[in-house]
Amino acid sequence: MYQFLHTLLGDRTGGEVFRCFGLWHIFWIGLAAGLFTVLYKALRSRNEQTRQKTLGALTDLCFGLYILDFFLMPLAYGEIDVEKLPFHACTAMCVLCFLSRRSDFLNRFRESFALLGFVSNFVYLLYPAGVMWHSVHPLCYRVIQTLLFHSLMSVACLLELLLGRAGSRWQHLTVTAAMTVWAMAGNYVYNTPDRLYNWFFVVRDPFYILPEHMAPFVMPVLNIGLFFAAEMAVCAAVRWARNREVRDAV
Repeated sequence: MYQFLHTLLGDRTGGEVFRCFGLWHIFWIGLAAGLFTVLYKALRSRNEQTRQKTLGALTDLCFGLYILDFFLMPLAYGEIDVEKLPFHACTAMCVLCFLSRRSDFLNRFRESFALLGFVSNFVYLLYPAGVMWHSVHPLCYRVIQTLLFHSLMSVACLLELLLGRAGSRWQHLTVTAAMTVWAMAGNYVYNTPDRLYNWFFVVRDPFYILPEHMAPFVMPVLNIGLFFAAEMAVCAAVRWARNREVRDAV
């Protein structure tokens, strides 16, 4: 049984390869855009209870995909990849979005989790470098799981921002700073001379512009500034969309 599942889920090489902005990549982006459009149009005229029930179900689905991956990775790759631990913003915000619907304390930061979750997952959806590095077939488990997870997280987080409450800038900044500290802790514990995870890009410049000895000191501060700026841009777009909907309704 293991060999059958390993063959079914394992990386497929040879033949077609998943490429950035290739046909299959565009398919996933289009799928996410289509799903968002359908759900947004269906939910914006519904009552708050229906909205929250749907958003909660989407969040649960994303969390379920994330947890399921830990059980399927040994079958697909022969091991559990430590990099999938929640020290990247994409996975950490998935866990926190899920928990925020079950914790009164975390619930006050729910929009901030969704905001950082949208920015991080959408950026990865546009440039799925971790998938491309493996040069695998577009229909293998690695590609499908990764792109499906980031697509659903992008949709769920954007819907949360458009249909939910508006968090404060200080909450957004606090969550981004806390995520940076959390990623630094993960890198400190798990990085070895043989494997550098660089969770949330806080110990190495992903573009290799900064010298390696400077990056661990510069990148945490730079990361907070860049992600917070991106979040403010998304907030401005969300406010514009909400105001336009109000004007159209009048």
